[in-house]
Amino acid sequence: MNVALWIAAGLLAAVLLVSTSKMFVPREKIATFGRAAEWVLDFSPGALRAIGSLEILAAAGLILPAALDIAPVLVPVTATCVAALFTGAVIMRLRRGERATIAADLIYLAVAVFVAWGRFGPEAFG
Repeated sequence: MNVALWIAAGLLAAVLLVSTSKMFVPREKIATFGRAAEWVLDFSPGALRAIGSLEILAAAGLILPAALDIAPVLVPVTATCVAALFTGAVIMRLRRGERATIAADLIYLAVAVFVAWGRFGPEAFG
């Protein structure tokens, strides 16, 4: 179970890091990547930078506290915050009527909930 939680946290951190591209790539260019990326046009560049900053912090918070053994309780707290982030993403997709592109966000939400549950519960650190 511990290995599965590490893998899930690592995959989630990788997804969050890739997703931070919205901080560096112009939103008009991101919107050309397909229907699933058009949502960026609904947000200001400042809001996209804020979301990207939260994602960088979340990626670090899922891995570093446990890997460095410095306040590992932050891992499930971060996973809970990531679940809230993806809940917001699901709500945004529902409001935009993007039911076909919601699957990935629901999967990431489930992975975040799994990490939070596992690290708060059966495989808590220390």
